[in-house]
Formats: sequence, structure tokens, C-alpha cells
Amino acid sequence: MDNPKKGTSRRDFLKTSGIAAGALVGGGVIGGLVGYNTKGGNGKLKGGQSGDPASKHEMQTRGLMFFQNPEEFNVLSQATERLFPEDELGPGAIGLGVPYFIDNQLAGNYGSNAKEYMQGPFFAGEATQGYQSRLTRAEIFRQGIALMDQEANKRFDKNFTDIEGGQMDEILTDFQKNKIDMKGVSSEFFFKLLRQATLEGAYADPIYNGNANMEGWKMKGFPGHQMAYINVIEDEKFQVIEPKSISSMQH
Repeated sequence: MDNPKKGTSRRDFLKTSGIAAGALVGGGVIGGLVGYNTKGGNGKLKGGQSGDPASKHEMQTRGLMFFQNPEEFNVLSQATERLFPEDELGPGAIGLGVPYFIDNQLAGNYGSNAKEYMQGPFFAGEATQGYQSRLTRAEIFRQGIALMDQEANKRFDKNFTDIEGGQMDEILTDFQKNKIDMKGVSSEFFFKLLRQATLEGAYADPIYNGNANMEGWKMKGFPGHQMAYINVIEDEKFQVIEPKSISSMQH
């Protein structure tokens, strides 16, 4: 975790740039996260350290629906933590359960593109165009994760989960800058999918297995899903409201 007294953390970047406003609660896409860590720490944080047998076992066994290979899931976990790191404000992607959110989404319609037109012809799309690949998101994520591990072994002779945080950032930045060759899709597009899914997992309703304990909302001061605001709507004071999940409305 970046030391808040030394340099600038990536979460500071979100705060000071204005990107961390309420728009992100809806899972918007933002840029410039990777590489903003001026410390280059190793990114293996509490609750998700690859060297912690207990946490690693928990990561591998807690309700996975898509990933059958624990190593794939661990690569995904460390990559999301680099995009949304734990710091003095609260938990990062691993602590928020973002990897489980992505795993569950890949196992469903999101991963299979079940509700989207997926017939040819297929051409390389412009940056302003939407989904253009013949591959499903599940196939893109699986290929991207494998390539992250391959790049780590090629560059540093280690698995992705064993390299330093700055080295992870180097690889992720090359995906972002479209410097990694992928089949059927650009690495830039994979990076955008990964980044967007990470943010959505951090701020989605906990009913989808991310945003654990609504900590993502609490960091934003977002109230979640309230039945009504009639008791405070005319009060001019800023209201601090304990967030509620959709699940609380089902009782």
C-alpha cells in the first residue's frame, strides 16, 4: 500500500482529479490508473497476498463460478488490485471482492455475450465504436490473463503473482497502450474491459458479490438503495446516511 506521507497514491489521483465523484458509483470507465503509483510497491496487499497461504486458500475456494484454475483467478486478483489498490481510505479490489464479482459475471450473460449480436462480418473497430470482436468476454479475459502471466515469465522469469507491483504496472500499461499481441481482439480493448469490470465490482450492489460490506459506497458517501429520503429531503445540512443494499429490501 502506498504510504500517504510519501508521494501520490492512485486513489489520491482519483480524488484530486474529480474522477472520484458520484459518476463512478455507476461503474463508469476512467483512464490513467495504471502507472500512477509513484512508489512502485509490490501490490500484494492484506487479504490478497500471494505469499499468504490462508488468504490464497480463501481466494481459491470462495464460490468461484467461472475460473476452474486457481492460478488464473490469482492473476486476475492481483491485476485488479493494481487498478484499484488498498490505501488509507479503505480496501482495494481484493478486499472489496472484485475478483469474485468478475468471476460471477464471466460465468453469466456478460461473459457469454448472450444478449448481444455476435455474428460476422468482423472488422477491427474504431476507438469510438462498441464491441467488435468475434470472441466473447469470457474468451477475452481468459486470453488476457494467460498473456499477463506469459509476459511476466518472459520479462522477469516469474509468474505474474510473484513479481513486484511496479512490474505488474509495466505489463498492464503495455496492455493499455496496445503493445501486447492478442488474437481476435486488441490488448487495449481487453484492458478497458478489465478496468471497467474492476470499477463496477468495486461500486456495484453487494448482491452481485462485489463491493463487500458496501465499503466501496462508504468510501464515496453513497447511500445505496434507500426506500425514501422524505425525512431528510428538506434538511439543508449534508446527510450522512448508512448505505443499504438491494438485499435489505427483500426482507
